[in-house]
Amino acid sequence: MSLAIPRFWREIQSRYNLIGTKCGNCGKVDFPPRAVCPVCGRKSIGKMQRFQLGGKGSVVTYTVIHDAPAQFEMQKPYVMAIIEMDEGVRLTSQLIDVKPEDVRIGMKVQASFRKLGQDGDAGVIHYGYKFRPAG
Repeated sequence: MSLAIPRFWREIQSRYNLIGTKCGNCGKVDFPPRAVCPVCGRKSIGKMQRFQLGGKGSVVTYTVIHDAPAQFEMQKPYVMAIIEMDEGVRLTSQLIDVKPEDVRIGMKVQASFRKLGQDGDAGVIHYGYKFRPAG
């Protein structure tokens, strides 16, 4: 547990701002951030730059979750999707503010920061990104 807490705080900026990295050698964008480009390898060391994703993308594929873990019981059924961001990176996220039957492959979506969970009744509240239909 002690290793997870420092990592959580180190990553907080990228969690709230959709910050990835862009290779200064080849221009490849990655999310989450990387220290080394998967295309250039060693050539990218020291050349990876912070890169703010625009928050817009489209649904590549999705699934509807009907049998949810206890902490998501009140949200079911809910949609989990792979989103391709306008910058070309793909990420997995929950889709919100849309009925499962209205979700379509190719649907334009945008990031929305929401409460993800909480550590106990008086604990730390965790926020992060989810996606909703663009519009």
